[in-house]
Amino acid sequence: MTAMLTVRPAGPGDASDICALLNAVDVIEIGRPETDLGTVEADLHHPDVDLATDSWLAFHGGRLVAYAMVWADSGPGRVDGDHYVLPDHHEAAVRLLELMEARAREMAAGPGPGVLRIQLNVAPTLDLGLLRGRGYRTIRHYQVMTRTVTPAADLPPAPPAGLTLRHCAADEADRRRAHALVEETFAAHFGHVDRDHEAWLDHLDARDLDWSLVWIASLPGQGDVAVLLTRDDRTSMGWVSHLGVRKELRGRGIGGFLLRHAFAVYAERGRDTVGLGVDTRNETGALALYEAHGMGLHYAVDTWELLLHPQG
Repeated sequence: MTAMLTVRPAGPGDASDICALLNAVDVIEIGRPETDLGTVEADLHHPDVDLATDSWLAFHGGRLVAYAMVWADSGPGRVDGDHYVLPDHHEAAVRLLELMEARAREMAAGPGPGVLRIQLNVAPTLDLGLLRGRGYRTIRHYQVMTRTVTPAADLPPAPPAGLTLRHCAADEADRRRAHALVEETFAAHFGHVDRDHEAWLDHLDARDLDWSLVWIASLPGQGDVAVLLTRDDRTSMGWVSHLGVRKELRGRGIGGFLLRHAFAVYAERGRDTVGLGVDTRNETGALALYEAHGMGLHYAVDTWELLLHPQG
């Protein structure tokens, strides 16, 4: 007898099983598991997700083979989603795409076309022909880059003349200033969404963010000129979440200094790897900056987009 496919919403109690599924997908796509249980738990507690309507688990013969979720915290007309499936489970892949798209159309209802965006490894377990056949197209290419760090090789760098750093652990005003600098320095980046402070904290899942690993850079006569937001809550590596320099101060070595500062801090903390994600078409030249400082490709990701209400 052929095993039946069953689908139900995810719940907080499913976090361990979902994490195991995502790590199985990681091993196939990038060669090693990199999904942390805490990340999955944070997703299942996302303030803009109703698990009953916005998440799905697909089981084949009682085995979890696929997981999907959608959310809409990026402004009117845009829905974002995750879709993970084990190889050779075409029926589950299709069923969860159908459910995601139907829910996304409800969430993006309005006068515009609406879009659903998902990010996938460039060589994913999901059949890309299936996506293309359903009308998806790639709109952006990202790299996750890494670099090995050691205390001996990655000493604290000398700052550009006059530059000072302060971390944001002690002062709520500095945390808000860090947010303001992120908004300013990332405003022109593809896909950037303006968020007020509280929405930004929710988006970051900042409940456990270590604010001593977030720094603001200042220059005499210029004030605050740059922000470096990093995280040490991943199992596999330290992570540079945001590195932004005000437009008029770019090209003066500030970005490179902040990157080397992150290398030194994480080497001192006992990490052996630092990673980050970058849009390969970023107009600030971020990709070249990271390559110049020894960062290399870990894996690549494409953003796929589906028009939810195509205009005739």
